[in-house]
Amino acid sequence: MTTFDDRERAFEAKFAHDEEMKFRLLARRNRLLGEWAAGLMKLSPAETESYAKDVVRADFEEAGDEDVIRKLLGDLTGAGIDMDDGRIREQLDFKTHEARQQLMAER
Repeated sequence: MTTFDDRERAFEAKFAHDEEMKFRLLARRNRLLGEWAAGLMKLSPAETESYAKDVVRADFEEAGDEDVIRKLLGDLTGAGIDMDDGRIREQLDFKTHEARQQLMAER
């Protein structure tokens, strides 16, 4: 075993950890976004939980945030709530920060 092998394994472990944390951050952010949107739509607690899970699942449709934004915009406007892309993107940033704080607090 060489120092190079040890360094390679350390880099691989760090990469795997970073990717897991990124996944957890985005899933938490999307759940928080779903809860925010559910509150605007005045959903019950059970409906809110289900809707938040739907928003998390929506993120698996394509890379990036556009699938989540599209879902939220469609659902909110469909519920008669005056909403635009910019306001959802603001919440995306806010909820990303909130999710990061929650994950750090758990450590």
